[in-house]
Amino acid sequence: MAFLARFVAALVVVFATYNPEGVSYYHWVREGGGSMPLKAFAGVVLLIAWIFLLKSAQASLGSLGVVLAAAFFGTLLWLILSFAHMSAQGSRAVTYLVGVALAGVLSVGLIWSRFRQKVTGRVDVD
Repeated sequence: MAFLARFVAALVVVFATYNPEGVSYYHWVREGGGSMPLKAFAGVVLLIAWIFLLKSAQASLGSLGVVLAAAFFGTLLWLILSFAHMSAQGSRAVTYLVGVALAGVLSVGLIWSRFRQKVTGRVDVD
């Protein structure tokens, strides 16, 4: 349950930043108009969320762990694409799968210390 909550939070950050439906911070800023202070505030909130997720993943997994998690989710994505016989060119589904894979890496980074503590009894302290 804890992993699911973190995964959903990472999904929200990833897809609020960019999604192929055109309803994201990227599209909102790109279209122009609207309240610039509101866009700046939302951008800062997203930046804080991204930095929190990335630094948490880095602290929990380390550099090698982040690379291995990205490799795991990247090859899982490749496996799904090959079995589904999907083309990686211009596909909306591929964009969603990449976003889900990125959220997976970030959420593993959020939960890894807790998982390692339960398995080994070792506690990570900063």
